[in-house]
Amino acid sequence: MGINTSTRMVGGVVIVDTIGELRLGEGTNVLRNVVSELINQDYKSILLNLRDVRHIDSAGVGELMSCYTSVRNHGGELKLLNLSKNVHNLLQITKLYTIFEVAEDEPSAIASFR
Repeated sequence: MGINTSTRMVGGVVIVDTIGELRLGEGTNVLRNVVSELINQDYKSILLNLRDVRHIDSAGVGELMSCYTSVRNHGGELKLLNLSKNVHNLLQITKLYTIFEVAEDEPSAIASFR
C-alpha cells in the first residue's frame, strides 16, 4: 500500500494529512511531490500530520529529512504532528527526534509557527 495525502490551510499553516505507509517507491514519491509543490507555491509553514501513517521504512525516513531540508533551504519550516508510537520510536532510534519539531495536537502545532 502506498500513501494518500490531502492538504488544508489552517491559520496560515499548510497541513498535509497523510494516510498509509511511507515506504520506498510510491509513498516517498507522493510525499516529495506534495512538499515540492507547496515550496513552489511559496508556502513557508508546512505541518505533516502523520497520525494515519502506520509504517515508515528507511527510505521514508530519508524522504522526511529531504523534505525538511528542502523546506528549510527555501526559508520555511516543516514540522511533524501526531506521530504513532512506531513512528515516534523510529525517530528516537535514528536520533531524528532532535531535528524535527514534533507536536501532539494541532492547535499547539499551528501556534508554534508564530
